[in-house]
Amino acid sequence: MSNDNSANTAATSVAALPLSPGDWELDPLHSAVNFSIRHLGIAKVRGRFTGFTAGLYVGETLDDTRVSAEVALASIDTGNSDRDAHTRSAELLDVEKRPTMTFRSTRVSGEGENWTVAGDLTIGDVTRPLTLAVELGGVVDFPLDQRRHAGFEATGEIRRGDFGLDFGTGLLGDVVKIHLDIQFVEPQSQNG
Repeated sequence: MSNDNSANTAATSVAALPLSPGDWELDPLHSAVNFSIRHLGIAKVRGRFTGFTAGLYVGETLDDTRVSAEVALASIDTGNSDRDAHTRSAELLDVEKRPTMTFRSTRVSGEGENWTVAGDLTIGDVTRPLTLAVELGGVVDFPLDQRRHAGFEATGEIRRGDFGLDFGTGLLGDVVKIHLDIQFVEPQSQNG
């Protein structure tokens, strides 16, 4: 009896995955890493990071599925070059000491369009847990490269103070909201 339950659980895990197993590659032309933070408590400053990589390994089950990403912190772009230069400086991000921000998933769960990716976010030498709410936009054949693309929208938030980035308290909010638009491309082996 327990073998049947294990088989059913495994089948459910596999059936819940809407993507073919393998290493899906990032489509950087159709992906974005965006954020917003409160300024003076009355408005938001929005920005993005232009330098990033991401990977998605779809396993046979959700337990075997992994997501990873690396963001070049010096690639920050808020639409104001003076603000960006100050943000890169030792007063705030200190990109000389903290060149990258990395994420490694520890658990993927969900079904249909709604997923959760829990993992560890590292900035410099500080690692904290981060959970992203992920919406699967769909999977379609892209006529320009004849490959299947999967689109995702992910949201989450971090606290600057948790990473020792507490410059500008009172000027800048502690909470940074993350908004990701990511496309991954199916492994070549899946395309007959």
